[in-house]
Amino acid sequence: MSVVEAPHAIPARDVEVYHDQDETEKAFSEKPPPVDDPFGNEESGEVKYRVMKWWQSGMLMVAENISLGILSLPSAVATLGIVPAFLIILGLSAISWYTGLVMGEFKLRYPHVHSMGDAGELLMGPIGREICYWGQLLFIIFLMASHILTFTVLFNTITNHGTCTIVFGVIGLIVSCICALPRTTDKVFIMSTVSAVSILTATIVTMVSIGVQAPDYVQNDITTDPTFVDAFLAVTNIVFAFIAHVSFFGIMSEMQDPAEFPKSLAMLQIVDTIMYIVTAMVIYCYAGPDVSSPALSSAGPLMKKVAYGLAIPTVIVAGVVFGHVACKYIYVRIFRGERSHHMHQRTLLATGTWVAIGLTTWTIAWVIAESIPVFNDLLSLISALFGSWFSYGLPSIFWMVMNKGQWFASPKKIVMFTINLIILGIACAICGLGLYVSGKSIHDSSSKASWTCASNAI
Repeated sequence: MSVVEAPHAIPARDVEVYHDQDETEKAFSEKPPPVDDPFGNEESGEVKYRVMKWWQSGMLMVAENISLGILSLPSAVATLGIVPAFLIILGLSAISWYTGLVMGEFKLRYPHVHSMGDAGELLMGPIGREICYWGQLLFIIFLMASHILTFTVLFNTITNHGTCTIVFGVIGLIVSCICALPRTTDKVFIMSTVSAVSILTATIVTMVSIGVQAPDYVQNDITTDPTFVDAFLAVTNIVFAFIAHVSFFGIMSEMQDPAEFPKSLAMLQIVDTIMYIVTAMVIYCYAGPDVSSPALSSAGPLMKKVAYGLAIPTVIVAGVVFGHVACKYIYVRIFRGERSHHMHQRTLLATGTWVAIGLTTWTIAWVIAESIPVFNDLLSLISALFGSWFSYGLPSIFWMVMNKGQWFASPKKIVMFTINLIILGIACAICGLGLYVSGKSIHDSSSKASWTCASNAI
């Protein structure tokens, strides 16, 4: 694979990614000069973007990642069994942490990278830029769609199907567009804090409610014997819980000091892994093999309404965070370079363009949500088609690019090259097999449920 040198890119360094503590600290203590910054010169701008501290970006990533993914994990445990699910969650968490660190080093090496499109241009030139850019954009729009879908399930549950499901979807579309109006990530951070508290409270209420109403005997399986389709669907649902990488470059670009990204990533991985394991295992152990997905639906007739009510901020805000990232990628691409001054103004052109981008992307997301109206199936499709590459496949390729010509230079290099090759293989397996099982499931379960007023509440 040839590597195309980006304009003004920092010269490549022979950096071995995260082999020991000294090398890690050295790599992230080096602050690169502001070369070809995606936001241009913002010193005198009305709107400033590079304002987030590491803990703010960490909170933003937590709110973005711990949302819908956590709601599908108890059903994944029910399908796979306690031990396999536990090991898969830990394994994917470790791989996600490592690939996130690789992306952090890639950003330090090439500061102009603001999106996967920029990274794709480094890998394969203009063609790579377009493939990665549009793939990333579709990925995030599908994630936005999953939040609109959950919004309809939520309000169908709370209102006992008070109106047509399509109407609830339109309401979700409008609310999301309004919440997506702020242009800077620090404003979205304020909403993300509310989102994090929301999902934490909703899951605790669900766990307590399920525990109180649980019968004396609940069947819990250490291992199970599912069909291949069911098992791999469950695996892709777990993968969905670790696919925040698509927004990492954008978040790093708006940090005051991108070299502090490992702190943000550690905050994300520790918090989300603990919450995933505790929530998935507790809810499954009390609800048993018939646990619903989303998991909040297992809390009982009354308490599930309470839980969904508490989860409203998360369902909205976490989707808005993804939407903000998607809109910002388009916005930066339109105004980057000589037109970058528009991004720092509050003119009709600058503001109108932002609003138009938001309305367009959220409308496309709503169409997808109405077309694939089954929660687990949509999550599986997203994980297989996009998450496999943006969270696992591409970061492993980034490592190979940064260490080009040094793959077999030392025993450590050989080990790291092998690890990244294995991660790339895992990405290919998740993509290929995941597309097969999610496609089959969508065909079997939702062919008659698209674009209907019928309730999708569980």
